[in-house]
Amino acid sequence: MPDPTEDQARTHFGYTTVSSTDKARLVRGVFDSVASKYDLMNDLMSGGLHRLWKRFAVAEAGVRRGHTVLDLAGGTGDLARAFASRVGDEGRVVLADINRAMLEQGRRRLVDAGVGGNLSIVQVDAENLPFADGSFDRVCIAFGLRNVTDKPAALASMRRVLKPGGKLLILEFSKPHDPLRPAYDLYSFRVLPLLGRLVANDADSYRYLAESIRMHPDQDTLLAMLQAAGLERCHYQNLAGGVVALHTGYRL
Repeated sequence: MPDPTEDQARTHFGYTTVSSTDKARLVRGVFDSVASKYDLMNDLMSGGLHRLWKRFAVAEAGVRRGHTVLDLAGGTGDLARAFASRVGDEGRVVLADINRAMLEQGRRRLVDAGVGGNLSIVQVDAENLPFADGSFDRVCIAFGLRNVTDKPAALASMRRVLKPGGKLLILEFSKPHDPLRPAYDLYSFRVLPLLGRLVANDADSYRYLAESIRMHPDQDTLLAMLQAAGLERCHYQNLAGGVVALHTGYRL
């Protein structure tokens, strides 16, 4: 008879079933490999649309001067830079990621942009955030939740570090509308690995990224997960025909 604890310790790395302990190592390998080309590949893969999606998320965050913001899985710092300009000297932005190589790229870009006084950079695990309860007015995670092994634990941790009245924003690839799926699948599994091979010399990592999107919960499933984590007033907005969705919820 199978050991139930062994079943619980299994998860997905793309389409492959792996142990939960192995997934973090495998995901780290992906982002160690792609970190130096990450921003260029984002522009190529989305035709620059990722910048509009992030701009929309920043607008929806409603960040004000004096706010404290956690940019989780923030990688190379696009959102952190935008938030830092909004919170002012009275506020604070924390750029956080589990991957050191991505944070090093983010640090270089932010230093080059002259951002620093109200921004700190930390390496953290989203499933067990090392911050006090009620630390942040906003928590944002963009294109990172699908790489987290225990998503319910991460959502609970994000809620815990929000202040009462604070807002969580999750920008992530999702399930596109039916008419878009054939072209979307062709692009994801043929074009993306080819771009990865030609530009980043790494087709496998971009094949994993396409697979991880397919294994990520769809819009309604993720909405229910936010509600189960204790967040209130949860809803989502589809972008680009559901290719991307922005989920939001509050700690009340």
